[in-house]
Amino acid sequence: MTDYSFTILCLATDPKGFPLLQECKRQGAYVILLTRDKWRGADWPWDSLDEVHFRPDLRTQPDVTLHVASLARQRRLDQIIALDDYDVEMVAALRGHLQIDGMLETTARRFRDKLAMRVQARQAGILVPDFVRAVNGAEIADFLRRVSPPWMLKPRDEAGAIGIRKLHTEQEVWDSLNTLGDRYSYYLLEQFIEGDVFHVDSIVAEGRVLFTVVNQYGRPPMSVLHQGGIFSSFTLPRRSETAQALTLLGREVVTAMGLERGVAHTEFIRRRAGGRLFFLETAARVGGAHLDRLIEAATGLNPWTEWARLELTSLRGETYHLPSAREDYAGLLICLARQESPDLTAYDASEVVWRLNSDHHAGLLVASPDPDRVQALLAEYGGRFVGDFLAVQPPPAKGDR
Repeated sequence: MTDYSFTILCLATDPKGFPLLQECKRQGAYVILLTRDKWRGADWPWDSLDEVHFRPDLRTQPDVTLHVASLARQRRLDQIIALDDYDVEMVAALRGHLQIDGMLETTARRFRDKLAMRVQARQAGILVPDFVRAVNGAEIADFLRRVSPPWMLKPRDEAGAIGIRKLHTEQEVWDSLNTLGDRYSYYLLEQFIEGDVFHVDSIVAEGRVLFTVVNQYGRPPMSVLHQGGIFSSFTLPRRSETAQALTLLGREVVTAMGLERGVAHTEFIRRRAGGRLFFLETAARVGGAHLDRLIEAATGLNPWTEWARLELTSLRGETYHLPSAREDYAGLLICLARQESPDLTAYDASEVVWRLNSDHHAGLLVASPDPDRVQALLAEYGGRFVGDFLAVQPPPAKGDR
């Protein structure tokens, strides 16, 4: 029998984090995956998994805690990791219940609850769009008088842009709130800001941000989710004023939220009128939509892999050392496709480093030491995607995942 040094349990509401699972196994850990029944047939890296357990849902308590406690009776769990944004608070609760080192519930809330993270950021002096909790009628009415429309109604516990509604009149706001029933307080109202959206992705060890890369979305993710079109992101020139400002802001957010070890994906918006940068949201996870591949293409570092190295280094009582990173540039394009298996062979520039293999999706990555070359390819290929592949479907409803 193999003598495993550590046992790592990973929770995954959806299939992701494969490089982390593979790196944990490569370093000799015993890797257990807990995921949902619907993903029994997913293309998991099965060779890197020692045990796989399935449940109908990873949110139901005390069922999940009882399941994990039964696993802990059979094998000591050294660390529990949330692979999906929806798993962050559950994993924090499990760590607290079993008294395992790592982020606990108070800190986890700041990375999952859109209201909590805004309150924390504002208290730290970080600029945020004006907002109000959807709890007290007088507070909401005052907010609607003070802040010009439109407004954003946001679920506090959803990931990214899912479930967000843009409202233009006070009547729309009150009607929308009234439809929520007992879920009223699980939302917030926020000032709508028009502008460019950026994501700052970080690696954190011992409370210090060791690595940051700044990328800009081609269109705000909410626009793509609700209106359709092509999702894109690209690396900003590192010595640009915007990239340097966002690097500092990203560090401020991570510090304010209290992340001690792991990765962070933080989003900001640059207001079109005036150019000021506002904090939108943060997450203690790797960005979705293949953004890890974008980061790796530009820097040579995969945040999933480094997260695994961070956790295992901590368990060994050693100091994590960040590998050397490149300073290249990369761009990502993804869209829904009319074809079941889109043919991307005609997209054959030497800078294409990856093509997406997923039903009814077209996607690719380009990388180059020259940011202008990346921009030129994104413009050319993005235009061709529209004619060759692009399909549009209604946005997912809240909770459809």
